[in-house]
Amino acid sequence: MHGEGFISQALVYLIAAVLSVPVAKRLGLGSVLGYLLAGVFIGPFLLGLIGQEQHEIMSFAELGVIMMLFLIGLELNPKLLWKMRNSILGMGGLQVLLTTLLISGIGTALGLRLNESIAVGLALSLSSTAIVLQTFQEKGLMKTPGGQSGFSILLFQDIAVIPIFALLPLLALNSGSMVDDHAQGLSGWQQALAILLFVCTAFVLNKFVVRWIFRFIAETKLREVFTAFALLMVLGIAFLMGKIGLSPALGTFVAGVVLADNEYRHELESVIDPFKSLLLGLFFISVGASINFALVIERPVDIALLVIALVVSKFLVLLVLSRLFKHEWSQNLLVSLGLAQGGEFAFVLLGFALQQNVLTENVVSFLVVVVALSMLITPILMILNEKVLQPLFQSEELDLPPDEIENEENEVIIAGFGRFGQVVGRLLNANKIATTVLDHNPTHIDMVRKFGFKVFYGDASRLDLLEAAGIGRVKLFVLAIDDAETSLEIATMVKEHYPEVRILARAFDRSHLYDLLKLGVKDVFRETFAASVEMGTQALHHLGFRAYQAKRSALIFQKHDYDMINELHTLWEDRKNYLIKARQSREDLELILGKEQLYTHNEDEERAWDTSSLSADTDNLGSDIV
Repeated sequence: MHGEGFISQALVYLIAAVLSVPVAKRLGLGSVLGYLLAGVFIGPFLLGLIGQEQHEIMSFAELGVIMMLFLIGLELNPKLLWKMRNSILGMGGLQVLLTTLLISGIGTALGLRLNESIAVGLALSLSSTAIVLQTFQEKGLMKTPGGQSGFSILLFQDIAVIPIFALLPLLALNSGSMVDDHAQGLSGWQQALAILLFVCTAFVLNKFVVRWIFRFIAETKLREVFTAFALLMVLGIAFLMGKIGLSPALGTFVAGVVLADNEYRHELESVIDPFKSLLLGLFFISVGASINFALVIERPVDIALLVIALVVSKFLVLLVLSRLFKHEWSQNLLVSLGLAQGGEFAFVLLGFALQQNVLTENVVSFLVVVVALSMLITPILMILNEKVLQPLFQSEELDLPPDEIENEENEVIIAGFGRFGQVVGRLLNANKIATTVLDHNPTHIDMVRKFGFKVFYGDASRLDLLEAAGIGRVKLFVLAIDDAETSLEIATMVKEHYPEVRILARAFDRSHLYDLLKLGVKDVFRETFAASVEMGTQALHHLGFRAYQAKRSALIFQKHDYDMINELHTLWEDRKNYLIKARQSREDLELILGKEQLYTHNEDEERAWDTSSLSADTDNLGSDIV
């Protein structure tokens, strides 16, 4: 019956996830909020489909927490930590310190003892790594300055968990009264010492023992044995930590950090990664289901004030630090709103503090609700930032006056200096060809100027700005901006007013390519085509093709694609005939390459390397459509 109960609860969790998350994402709420709301609906205080007791719900989520913390630790590559050491130690360290002091002060003012206030401050200073990183990844914010700053702070918080675990037993006024029976003989300082010894021992074992075992198992080429050993190690360490009265979550986190520099780390990630999203989803559902709405109904004002105090306190600390580190206001808000919640580590730390008799059960149950609600409103705060606040800063940027351009008599103008335009500009500058560069993103301009590039702020779709940059005197106009619609507007304007200027245009996709061709732009470069063909050539080579066979196949493919574009771009609006022609073209290409493989197989290698028969057809590939 117990097994049937577990299966029925698992089915409820999975059905809730499958139904709620797609709807939440379709409404623009994100998957995290979908999981949290699913937990609220199926929890004991609404539908009551799972866990009538709080303990049952959180115990169901324990495996998800353990595996999540292991994966977080596994991602803390020592090289990455060293590369980001300044922002990690700077912003991350100050954030934990200042937030702990601020929340501890609030706790003392509310009547908590000093040791209780410090414990609460330490637990609530940490943000939700799972929520923040998943939200940033879904919204494509990880590469932004705010995303990088947020990631640095979260990395420090994950590392800070270890010394916090070591410190909590020292805050106990009556250590041992609520500790596991196996740890009754350990005082607070002995448990702190035990944690430090465990960490040191784990790193030593990884260096001299675990690596050897992984290598031995890998040689068997039995993937299931490799997975079994990894899980055995993780769960074994968690079990050992529990036996000595310490947190199993700490053990799994340390296990992940230990394996971060292991040569088998990537294989380990590939084994566990498919379960990562599911485990995180189950954790979020459990968090939503664990919210004690009876307590919320009983003391709604107190709960609301504490949630607001937590979010506002962390928001203000993060906002001050972001300004201290000279980030743009738009990025400041992203970091400050994104990390203003309590985190999953808070549940573990609060439970550990209860176990160590640092906090009472009433305080812990109250704070668990506060943390869970703060996590629940975080996706809403991110939507508010995206839909309301960020457009305000974008409109301010558009209202900035353009830079004055004087005495620029270069032969080339580059409009757009992102990842595409920078490559073109660097190549030209390396060959002593001066360029006039225009870009409309102030944040991006500030960054590239630090690398020594001369970039003017301005909207290249304005004719007066182009004329000030010398559009009438240049030989080439490189159109590399990252917006297809604006790109077409600029190309139309240049072709109309300065038809003699040769335009080299970046195309995002086939539709954009065809639109540029219609405008008479002959030199169009698809941003991923050349790299994709090069990768395909290497793929053929690694799959057994001789180097000359792979090269000839790539040249033929380029030639055929070029001809197909010239033939099909007039049919783009006629979707039916376009698809018929495209399918026929693909079949023709397969026949051509089949004959080519037969030719190169039968001929000697020296003759096969002769691509003179292809050269006449491919000479124009680099100067027209690529």
